[in-house]
Amino acid sequence: MVKLIAGLVGVVFCLALLFGAVAHRDPVPADLVKKYHLPPRDIEWANDNPGGLAIFGTFDRAQLQRGYQVYKEICSGCHSLHRVAFRNLQDLGFSAAQVKALAKQSDVASIDDKTGDPNTRKGIPADKIPGPYANEAAARAANNNALPPDLSLITKAREDGPRYVYSLLTGFTHPVPSDWKVPDGLYYNPYFRSLNVAMPPPLSADGQVTYADGTKSTVQQNAKDVAAFLTWTAEPTLEERRRTGVGVVVFLVILSILGYLSYVRVWADLKRKKPEMLPAE
Repeated sequence: MVKLIAGLVGVVFCLALLFGAVAHRDPVPADLVKKYHLPPRDIEWANDNPGGLAIFGTFDRAQLQRGYQVYKEICSGCHSLHRVAFRNLQDLGFSAAQVKALAKQSDVASIDDKTGDPNTRKGIPADKIPGPYANEAAARAANNNALPPDLSLITKAREDGPRYVYSLLTGFTHPVPSDWKVPDGLYYNPYFRSLNVAMPPPLSADGQVTYADGTKSTVQQNAKDVAAFLTWTAEPTLEERRRTGVGVVVFLVILSILGYLSYVRVWADLKRKKPEMLPAE
């Protein structure tokens, strides 16, 4: 009897797994998604090297600093940046003193040396930039069970990278089509895969950020700056790799030329010899 019950439980469990695997779990009509989903906007950044070869593009340091400011003041309330340390911000043009001051603005989880209890301390340049939540459970609890992704590699994890980020941040102003339903707690954005996104509009108005360099703060400018910053967080060695790549290409071109000249020189001597003196095939 016990074996029979165990067998029935196993069958039910297998059927439940099979149903979960084949059942249609996306309630969004596919035809409407295809109809209203938009490709990312075509926009260029300094590292794209507009009008030239992308291999020579470099980051705009002022833009990267503005992008970090947008992340710090707006995005960091929900999204983490766990793969970036404060000391890495010196690559953006911040001085060592500025990086130290930026690190001190954050509280970092620590352990009390005397009691062994969990504690917090002021950040130092060697620390990774802390996220807003202690763990995934806390993040989901604060966001209606939605998990805000870490932004360190977001431009590499999404197709069209920074253009997707820019389009998503500026896409909340699109009017909702009359035949489209937005569930409670979600927001319409035609650049998101399913059109309904759990993230509320983070850039809702001009002037949310007051730039230290005096640049006019608009939604479009904020989105472009933070997208450039997130491109850097995903590929901080992009410029170095491009410089190395150019050097390697130049070396290979020179080596190919020398190889061709050597080939011509060797076979020129053989061709001047009589046919009977040529090596047999």
